[in-house]
Amino acid sequence: MGKEDRQYWLLKTEPGDWSWEDQAANGGVTKWDGVKNKQAQKYLKSMKLADLCFFYHSGAKARRIVGVVTVVKEWYEDDGGGAVDVKAVGEMRGPVDLKEMKGDHGLKGFALLRQPRLSVVPVSEDVWEKICDLGGGYEGDGKDDRVHDDDGGED
Repeated sequence: MGKEDRQYWLLKTEPGDWSWEDQAANGGVTKWDGVKNKQAQKYLKSMKLADLCFFYHSGAKARRIVGVVTVVKEWYEDDGGGAVDVKAVGEMRGPVDLKEMKGDHGLKGFALLRQPRLSVVPVSEDVWEKICDLGGGYEGDGKDDRVHDDDGGED
Protein backbone atom coordinates (compact mmCIF):
# COMPACT_ATOMS: atom_id res chain seq x y z
CA MET A 1 0.00 0.00 0.00
CA GLY A 2 1.45 3.33 -1.01
CA LYS A 3 1.39 6.48 1.05
CA GLU A 4 -1.01 8.01 -1.47
CA ASP A 5 -3.63 5.41 -0.46
CA ARG A 6 -3.35 6.18 3.25
CA GLN A 7 -6.34 7.64 5.04
CA TYR A 8 -6.26 9.71 8.20
CA TRP A 9 -8.58 9.64 11.20
CA LEU A 10 -9.09 10.97 14.70
CA LEU A 11 -10.03 8.65 17.58
CA LYS A 12 -11.40 10.15 20.79
CA THR A 13 -11.10 8.70 24.24
CA GLU A 14 -11.63 9.96 27.77
CA PRO A 15 -8.20 9.81 29.43
CA GLY A 16 -9.86 8.29 32.53
CA ASP A 17 -11.08 5.38 30.37
CA TRP A 18 -8.06 4.92 28.08
CA SER A 19 -5.21 7.42 28.00
CA TRP A 20 -2.16 7.85 25.80
CA GLU A 21 -0.13 6.50 28.72
CA ASP A 22 -2.33 3.37 28.75
CA GLN A 23 -1.85 2.99 25.00
CA ALA A 24 1.93 3.32 25.21
CA ALA A 25 2.18 1.00 28.25
CA ASN A 26 0.10 -1.68 26.56
CA GLY A 27 2.93 -2.65 24.22
CA GLY A 28 1.47 0.05 22.03
CA VAL A 29 -1.34 -2.17 20.65
CA THR A 30 -4.99 -2.14 21.67
CA LYS A 31 -8.43 -3.09 20.45
CA TRP A 32 -10.42 0.08 19.69
CA ASP A 33 -13.98 -0.89 20.50
CA GLY A 34 -17.07 0.34 22.31
CA VAL A 35 -18.09 2.68 19.48
CA LYS A 36 -21.90 2.78 19.45
CA ASN A 37 -22.71 5.65 17.07
CA LYS A 38 -23.54 4.28 13.59
CA GLN A 39 -21.63 7.03 11.74
CA ALA A 40 -18.53 6.50 13.91
CA GLN A 41 -18.81 2.72 13.33
CA LYS A 42 -18.98 3.35 9.58
CA TYR A 43 -15.72 5.28 9.83
CA LEU A 44 -14.09 2.47 11.83
CA LYS A 45 -15.21 -0.02 9.17
CA SER A 46 -13.57 2.19 6.51
CA MET A 47 -10.14 2.04 8.15
CA LYS A 48 -7.40 0.13 6.35
CA LEU A 49 -4.05 -1.27 7.46
CA ALA A 50 -1.43 1.46 7.98
CA ASP A 51 -3.97 4.30 8.15
CA LEU A 52 -2.87 6.89 10.71
CA CYS A 53 -5.08 8.21 13.50
CA PHE A 54 -4.72 11.11 15.86
CA PHE A 55 -5.19 9.99 19.47
CA TYR A 56 -7.44 12.62 21.06
CA HIS A 57 -8.10 13.04 24.77
CA SER A 58 -11.69 14.23 25.24
CA GLY A 59 -13.40 15.41 28.41
CA ALA A 60 -13.68 18.70 30.23
CA LYS A 61 -10.02 18.94 31.25
CA ALA A 62 -8.32 17.42 28.22
CA ARG A 63 -9.59 18.12 24.68
CA ARG A 64 -6.31 17.76 22.83
CA ILE A 65 -4.48 15.59 20.33
CA VAL A 66 -1.71 13.84 22.23
CA GLY A 67 -0.40 11.12 19.91
CA VAL A 68 -0.64 9.09 16.72
CA VAL A 69 -1.61 5.45 16.25
CA THR A 70 -1.74 3.27 13.15
CA VAL A 71 -4.30 0.63 12.19
CA VAL A 72 -2.77 -2.86 12.52
CA LYS A 73 -5.99 -4.89 12.17
CA GLU A 74 -9.02 -3.83 10.15
CA TRP A 75 -12.63 -4.01 11.38
CA TYR A 76 -13.70 -7.28 12.94
CA GLU A 77 -16.78 -8.40 14.84
CA ASP A 78 -16.42 -8.94 18.55
CA ASP A 79 -18.85 -9.47 21.47
CA GLY A 80 -21.88 -7.69 20.10
CA GLY A 81 -19.96 -4.95 18.33
CA GLY A 82 -16.86 -4.43 16.30
CA ALA A 83 -13.37 -3.08 16.61
CA VAL A 84 -10.11 -2.25 14.91
CA ASP A 85 -6.68 -2.76 16.46
CA VAL A 86 -4.34 0.20 16.65
CA LYS A 87 -0.69 0.53 17.59
CA ALA A 88 1.05 3.56 19.05
CA VAL A 89 3.34 5.31 16.58
CA GLY A 90 4.41 8.21 18.78
CA GLU A 91 3.47 11.05 21.06
CA MET A 92 2.87 14.51 19.64
CA ARG A 93 5.91 16.71 20.22
CA GLY A 94 3.47 19.30 21.49
CA PRO A 95 -0.20 18.47 22.23
CA VAL A 96 -2.66 20.34 20.03
CA ASP A 97 -5.57 21.76 22.05
CA LEU A 98 -9.11 22.00 20.72
CA LYS A 99 -9.08 25.75 21.41
CA GLU A 100 -6.00 26.11 19.18
CA MET A 101 -7.68 24.12 16.41
CA LYS A 102 -10.88 26.18 16.64
CA GLY A 103 -8.81 29.36 16.28
CA ASP A 104 -6.97 28.20 13.16
CA HIS A 105 -8.74 29.28 9.95
CA GLY A 106 -7.01 26.47 8.00
CA LEU A 107 -9.07 23.93 9.98
CA LYS A 108 -12.55 25.37 9.38
CA GLY A 109 -13.92 22.25 7.60
CA PHE A 110 -12.40 19.75 10.04
CA ALA A 111 -15.00 17.11 11.07
CA LEU A 112 -13.96 17.34 14.74
CA LEU A 113 -15.15 20.94 14.74
CA ARG A 114 -18.31 20.23 12.71
CA GLN A 115 -19.34 17.00 14.47
CA PRO A 116 -17.82 17.31 17.95
CA ARG A 117 -19.85 14.46 19.45
CA LEU A 118 -18.51 11.73 17.13
CA SER A 119 -15.77 9.56 18.63
CA VAL A 120 -14.26 8.69 15.23
CA VAL A 121 -13.91 11.23 12.42
CA PRO A 122 -12.03 11.35 9.12
CA VAL A 123 -9.15 13.79 8.72
CA SER A 124 -8.21 15.15 5.31
CA GLU A 125 -4.53 15.08 4.39
CA ASP A 126 -4.23 18.88 4.47
CA VAL A 127 -5.83 19.04 7.94
CA TRP A 128 -3.52 16.21 9.08
CA GLU A 129 -0.47 18.16 7.92
CA LYS A 130 -1.72 21.40 9.48
CA ILE A 131 -2.29 19.75 12.87
CA CYS A 132 1.12 18.06 12.68
CA ASP A 133 2.64 21.49 12.03
CA LEU A 134 0.78 22.96 15.02
CA GLY A 135 2.10 20.19 17.28
CA GLY A 136 5.62 20.08 15.87
CA GLY A 137 4.96 16.61 14.45
CA TYR A 138 5.06 13.37 16.40
CA GLU A 139 7.67 10.87 17.47
CA GLY A 140 8.12 8.35 14.69
CA ASP A 141 7.09 10.70 11.86
CA GLY A 142 10.50 10.37 10.23
CA LYS A 143 11.38 14.01 10.84
CA ASP A 144 14.72 14.38 12.51
CA ASP A 145 14.66 16.62 15.58
CA ARG A 146 18.42 16.95 15.83
CA VAL A 147 19.69 20.51 15.75
CA HIS A 148 21.93 21.58 12.86
CA ASP A 149 24.52 24.30 13.24
CA ASP A 150 25.20 27.07 10.71
CA ASP A 151 27.68 25.07 8.60
CA GLY A 152 25.10 22.35 7.95
CA GLY A 153 26.71 19.86 10.30
CA GLU A 154 25.05 18.38 13.33
CA ASP A 155 25.76 19.81 16.78
